[in-house]
Order: sequence, then structure tokens, then C-alpha cells
Amino acid sequence: MKNLINFFIQYSVVFLFLFLEIISLALIVKNQEYQKSVFLSSSNSMVSGMYEWSNSVVEFFKLRAANDNLSEENTSLKNQIINLQNTLSTLKPEATDSVHFRIPPEMEYQFISAKVINSSTNKLQNYITLNKGAVDGIKIDMGVISDEGVVGIVKTVSKRFSVVIPILNPKIEISCKFKRNNYSGGLLWSGEDYRYANLTDIARHVELALGDTIITSGLTSAFPEGIPVGNIEDFKIKESDAYYRIKVKLAVNFRTLSHVKVINYLNFQEQKDLENKSEE
Repeated sequence: MKNLINFFIQYSVVFLFLFLEIISLALIVKNQEYQKSVFLSSSNSMVSGMYEWSNSVVEFFKLRAANDNLSEENTSLKNQIINLQNTLSTLKPEATDSVHFRIPPEMEYQFISAKVINSSTNKLQNYITLNKGAVDGIKIDMGVISDEGVVGIVKTVSKRFSVVIPILNPKIEISCKFKRNNYSGGLLWSGEDYRYANLTDIARHVELALGDTIITSGLTSAFPEGIPVGNIEDFKIKESDAYYRIKVKLAVNFRTLSHVKVINYLNFQEQKDLENKSEE
């Protein structure tokens, strides 16, 4: 309290000056019509600016909620499209003399929308955390995509959260293929730039060109066939090499990734059990 009193005493002249200035300004505005109009106009501009700023802040938070709602609606629409496609496929006979129709088992999947709540792109082994877990139907080894393309594979799951290994992690390799000729290879991240990965096992006799589209091959059970992965940015091969060194620009920008879709492949466990049994 003593320090506060000393502060006011020390700067009493300044406070007195400000007080007299305020009184003088109030008298001028009150008694002079022109100054009064200028003051009111300035104050209205200031208030309107503050209202505009506050509305911008409110709209920003509303926009985030709107993005979440749009992601949920988009996922629901994708699920409806898949159901319609599968229904249409059952209307086509498997053979001319066949009367039995069925959905291809590899096409029986649904999407679960989720939001990215933590991620990294500058480490050798990057991870992404989602706000959905076991209670939402998320399981280990499920594929994760965005509207742009492939993101990664679910590594661990808790009750309400899940952690994804993105393709920006050398621990996973995803089977991909060229869209124009179906020749497949493995996509592996080198640990350098979050925008690029390498496509391996592409023999020198394969025809390719800059800009060629790379999609999932369907040989990785976590992903159905045809999901965008990226485009060829550069490729090299020496006379002594049997395989190309191919640089792929990834379709997904992991620095701006906010919403994803987890792929619930309905026949995953049956396929996995059968493959494990054959290995035994």
C-alpha cells in the first residue's frame, strides 16, 4: 500500500495534467458543435472497428466448428457412395451363366471421420494423434486417408484416442502403382523432406514420365485400390542399375492436415487370419 501511495505522489503532476486534459476535452466537445461531431464520428469508427474485430474472432471459432461438421458430413456422404457402388455391383452378373451376385469382399469398407490433435513432420519417425479411439470403432492396422490422399496406418489405440504412423515414417512401406500401367512398387520415406517419398522396386523396362500419378495398388490390406498417393517429381537410373530411383511428391500436405478418414475394412480380420494360417 505504501508503494502505491508513493507512486501516486511521484507522478502526481502527470496525473493532474491528464485529468485537466480530459476535462478540457469534455468541455470543448460539449460546447462546440463541430468538435462534438468529429468526436462522435471518431468514437463510432472506433466502436465499429472493435465490433468488427470481435465478430472476426467469433467467426473464426465458428469456422473451426463448421469444418468439423463438414468433415463428418463428407465422411457420411462417402459411406453412402460406397454403399451405392456396392449395391450397383451386385446388379452385375459375375459371369453370363451366373445368377449369383455379390459385393467384392475387398470393397466392403466404411469410413470413420477423425480430427488431428497432434502431429509432427520434422522428425525421422513422425506420428499423428487422432481424437477417435476404440469406442468409435478404431482398430490397429486400419488405413488412414484425407481428402487429398494416403496419410498412414493406425499403430496404437486407446479408448478415446489413436496414434497413426504416417507415410512420413520409415517404419511403414505402402504398396503403390502407376495409374496408367498398373506397375506396382513400394513407397518409402527417406526421412528428409515431408513433401516427398521414394518409390522403390520399379524395373528399368517400365515406361514412366514426370507427373505420372501414383495410387494405392490394393495389395496393402489397409487401403483399397485407387487412393491418390502423389505424382512423380523426378527419376534417375544409371546404366548399371536394374531399378529406378523415383522421387514422389506426396498428395497430402502434412503441415496443414487437420481432418482424416479411418478406413474400416470389414473383411480385414478374415483376410489376415487366412494369410497368417497360410504362413504357418
